[in-house]
Amino acid sequence: MNDITINRKESISLIEIHVYINDKFLNTYWADGLIVATPTGSTAYSLSSGGPIVTPGSENFLITPIAPHNLTVRPVVIPDKCKIRIIVEGRDKQFLVSLDSRSAIIGPSFEMVLEKAEFKVNLIQMKDKDFFSTIRDKLKWGLDIRN
Repeated sequence: MNDITINRKESISLIEIHVYINDKFLNTYWADGLIVATPTGSTAYSLSSGGPIVTPGSENFLITPIAPHNLTVRPVVIPDKCKIRIIVEGRDKQFLVSLDSRSAIIGPSFEMVLEKAEFKVNLIQMKDKDFFSTIRDKLKWGLDIRN
């Protein structure tokens, strides 16, 4: 629902993460890891790793590298109708995959396919709150200590 993260497990070596969108090669990320987030997860780990804030209902996925080796590599926003295929490689024998606070260890050349589920989740909306007011409050937007 929020995000899936692929990280190195125990070493400081970069990992290679090959990403395909609808079976077309996007990029090989040489990085500490990679985050694939939904709009709901866009304000969490992806945001702290330089990813954009995506409003609910945008129907997108975000692909955000974690500390990429190449500084020209940036987060990418794609439609959630796309199929994302990820292959993980590196010097290590194990990598860590986390999905909404649950984690598993995977081996080298592990391949995963991410797609939007066919069902939807209804979220509760507070009466006097909306997405933009929540973002303003949590990120202290508009707060200026000079005033």
